[in-house]
Amino acid sequence: MRQNNRMIRCLVTAGLQLATMVPLSQSCRAQNIRIVGKSKIYRQLIRRDSTQRMVELHTLSPGIRYDLRYATANNFTGRVLYEQGTKTYLRVLPAQALAAAQDSFRKLGLTLKIFDAYRPHAATRLMWDLVHDERYVANPAKGSGHNRGVAVDLTLVDLRSGQELDMGTGFDNFTDTAHSDFSALSPSVLRARALLRGIMEHFGFTVLATEWWHFYWPNDRNYEVLDLPFRKLR
Repeated sequence: MRQNNRMIRCLVTAGLQLATMVPLSQSCRAQNIRIVGKSKIYRQLIRRDSTQRMVELHTLSPGIRYDLRYATANNFTGRVLYEQGTKTYLRVLPAQALAAAQDSFRKLGLTLKIFDAYRPHAATRLMWDLVHDERYVANPAKGSGHNRGVAVDLTLVDLRSGQELDMGTGFDNFTDTAHSDFSALSPSVLRARALLRGIMEHFGFTVLATEWWHFYWPNDRNYEVLDLPFRKLR
């Protein structure tokens, strides 16, 4: 684990040194995906298909808690990637499913805490420029579930204590221990992961194999990659 974390720090440091030399668009020159970067096109998509609409999660489930890591420097890049006052968005169908999952967790005395949801494509490009390795970050040439507004990173918080449940690792841990099927963990951690995964899967999400905290909605290719600032989604 320590060796992997040291490697990540080295990759990030090297990326920071090169970031000013490499244009953000360079990493996406070979992409075959369509990227929606204009509000006008996004509105046209919604008019044709209402399920393309992005929804602010707080409006559907105000009890969800937030620790938006990329709106701070407390993330693997060490940089603030999101603008101040960032709101959290998903497409309408996964947003509704997440609200239903939150209702189930609250009945158990728990609440969801979200680390990330919709992520503009520009942020993915920056991550890729810093850590050019698909084991750790999404390749912007392919786009990601976050870019499409159908992936969410989250954990559980005990409502009584206000503490996160122990999931064995923190967010953005790049080791095997963070893999969703990793089993060399304490019984309490395994129960917490199973509870999170079980309810999220019940409401239609799938967990990412390498990240216990990352859940995505099926058929993500039905949604365009977005490169819109959060404020343009209101």
